[in-house]
Amino acid sequence: MDARTTLLALAAAVLLAGAVGLVAAPDALDDPRDTTGPPGDVDLVDVVVEPGDVRGDTATLDLLADLEHDGSTVENVTVRHRAIGSDSGLLVDETVVEVGDVDRGGEMTMNGSVDVDRDGGYHLETVIYADGERQTERTTRIAGVSALTPTYADSNVGFSDGSVWPTIAVSVSEAGETEATLSISTAVTNRGDDLSDGLDLRVLLRQADSNVVADEATETVGSVRPGRTETVTTTVEVPDEYNYYVDAALFDDDVLIDETQDVANLDPQETIDANETVEDVGFAVEDFTQDEVADDLDDAPVRDVDEDDATVDDDTPGFGVVVAVAALLVATVVARRYR
Repeated sequence: MDARTTLLALAAAVLLAGAVGLVAAPDALDDPRDTTGPPGDVDLVDVVVEPGDVRGDTATLDLLADLEHDGSTVENVTVRHRAIGSDSGLLVDETVVEVGDVDRGGEMTMNGSVDVDRDGGYHLETVIYADGERQTERTTRIAGVSALTPTYADSNVGFSDGSVWPTIAVSVSEAGETEATLSISTAVTNRGDDLSDGLDLRVLLRQADSNVVADEATETVGSVRPGRTETVTTTVEVPDEYNYYVDAALFDDDVLIDETQDVANLDPQETIDANETVEDVGFAVEDFTQDEVADDLDDAPVRDVDEDDATVDDDTPGFGVVVAVAALLVATVVARRYR
């Protein structure tokens, strides 16, 4: 037997052995994954939004999507997040998270993020796909992104906001013929858990009518212990018999940390108040529903109409009862003539 004949014989033997193995073990080539259970399903249980890295003009919003799997393996699962401007309706950012095949029961959390501008609100759409087919989705509404503090300006030290103890206290320490020396005391609080680093306190006095800066001063704020409030005092000299806005700000390496305002009334004929037109806007996250307008209409109060009102509303415009009586008299006269 030559070599060619020998190789053909060996190949035939291998094919025969494979055929015998398939007959003996028919499940040898079956998919090892479970296909006997119910069809696989991936559902979106919840979406949690958290502020991430906050910069000067933009911010990163972290999205934690909780997925729930049931049944057999679901292949090629992806999570898509979109940020859409609430007012413009334009797509701002989009990210896709590749989950892959999901074959374990229970819940799992997939992290994603989108970058948005810090001016305006957004609708965050989260959609779950399985092998390219949309499974479920949820929309979350975000407002007040501008209220998020940038990372570089995040500090636990700021001006105190007590209801009785003043944040800024102004007193006249010395009065001359044309000028007055004012003592400006500010209350600074450490709301953190660690000893604070040194900060700079800057004070400006602006003449109320002209808005011209009359004087300014800078003081170093030493380390403040956790939970403590320190009083920092500085002095300025300004022309007498005028009213002034007192602007105070805390800086950390030329980064504005906090600011506040008060007044100094030196004009005996007129007084001014600190500006109180600043609106406090907070970062807000809520689920968005498409039926909000309809719900508002359903909740609108309905005015009860009594019988008297209904009678008045249904009356024919004009003379009303007078016209009806006149028509009755005319009909009576005509009837008597033809009797």
